[in-house]
Amino acid sequence: MASGTKASDTKPDHGIGAAHDEHGPSRRDFITTAALGWASVGGALALWPFIQQMNPDASTQALASTEVDLAPVKEGQAITVLWRGKPVFIRNRSKAEVEAAKAVSISDLSDRSARNDLMPDSAAASDQNRTKKDNENWLVLVGICTHLGCIPKGQGLSDQRGDFGGYFCPCHGSHYDTSGRIRKGPAPRNLEVPPYEFVSATKIKIG
Repeated sequence: MASGTKASDTKPDHGIGAAHDEHGPSRRDFITTAALGWASVGGALALWPFIQQMNPDASTQALASTEVDLAPVKEGQAITVLWRGKPVFIRNRSKAEVEAAKAVSISDLSDRSARNDLMPDSAAASDQNRTKKDNENWLVLVGICTHLGCIPKGQGLSDQRGDFGGYFCPCHGSHYDTSGRIRKGPAPRNLEVPPYEFVSATKIKIG
């Protein structure tokens, strides 16, 4: 040991600063961690406008459901409303139209699925599964042909309803019956029944 040098002078520094480095985060560690944390928050905030613009706007969300007053629609009449950008056919069927729909055997159908959004795919395409109990006269369908997306005729004059009294798509000759089921032509599926419910005796909510 050099002369004039005390043993105590060569001992390592066990002051507060050294103990902090060995047993806990230093000030530098804290600053680094905080900086990384704020950077991640800043990145998320920067991305937020892009995430928001991917969500449906207020007008689109408002159209997610629509209420329709059925009171003006007399027996045998039909109306078309817009829901989620799609035409929806609503027909107040006559008793004869209801009976004709109920009389069809499932075995006579090319598409035996109800195609009712509120029912499983396995539900049979009976008229009962495509209408509401106690309101069987009301037929509610998405008015888009299942072949190539045309809009069928049949909401107006009866002579435009095809060979089965329901709807007729003149583009490629698809005929639907009074329950909106495909009976003739290239369309592979029955017209879709959208989700809807009666909110009163004369009003339905679609969606």
